[in-house]
Amino acid sequence: MNTQQIQKELKFRTSRSSGSGGQNVNKVETRVEALFEIDTSEGLDEEEKATLRQKLANRISKEGLLSTSSQESRLQQSNRDKAIKKILQLIETALEPEREEVPERLVADPKKRKKAKSVQSDKKAARKKIILPPKEED
Repeated sequence: MNTQQIQKELKFRTSRSSGSGGQNVNKVETRVEALFEIDTSEGLDEEEKATLRQKLANRISKEGLLSTSSQESRLQQSNRDKAIKKILQLIETALEPEREEVPERLVADPKKRKKAKSVQSDKKAARKKIILPPKEED
């Protein structure tokens, strides 16, 4: 994965943002949407493209565009930077190799477990005070 090449291939779309900003919200397009076309990218090899298509299928549009957006800031440039970070993070996490499943631990022998429990129980019982029955007086 060539992140610099991917950043060059990104296209951006701006729109009016919702949220804070006062009168600025109604005039300035601060919301930024980063668009990335996976199939025509030169920053990814064919294997990486296939992996992205499979893992990010729900995030890719019918046109083959992977998109993220940011509208957190009042500045278009900072939203653009955040959208770039988001899309690169999304691609990196999708390309990480899946971890192998760790097999479950084998359960100990039930007879051995019961024996250990009874030994522990006997130890604790030995620590108790011994209460003698009252003496009978004749």
